[in-house]
Amino acid sequence: QVQLVESGGGLVQPGGSLRLSCAVSGSIFSLSFMRWYRQAPGNQREVVAVITRGGSTDYLYSVKGRFTISRDNAKNTVYLQMNSLKPEDTAVYYCNVDDLGRSYWGQGTQVTVSS
Repeated sequence: QVQLVESGGGLVQPGGSLRLSCAVSGSIFSLSFMRWYRQAPGNQREVVAVITRGGSTDYLYSVKGRFTISRDNAKNTVYLQMNSLKPEDTAVYYCNVDDLGRSYWGQGTQVTVSS
């Protein structure tokens, strides 16, 4: 059983920052890929950022230069530092990890960017 617990969402003004965390526990082998997705009302879920076990990263074009994904392999935790937030970043953010060919999801955390 693999569990993902997300934290760090909330309400922030435009231009502000938030840091999301996702702690993974259970029967884990290597967590090859760790990702953050988001889904806004009426929109499809989209991948925001991905990081490999070795630390290679990639980002959704609209968040490049503002968001940073990182991971702590010793703690089985992935982070998403979000700076210069915009109202269009408002969404439920989900953590997603791959381990031994299976994919696991967190419950989601709401991020609202509004004045």
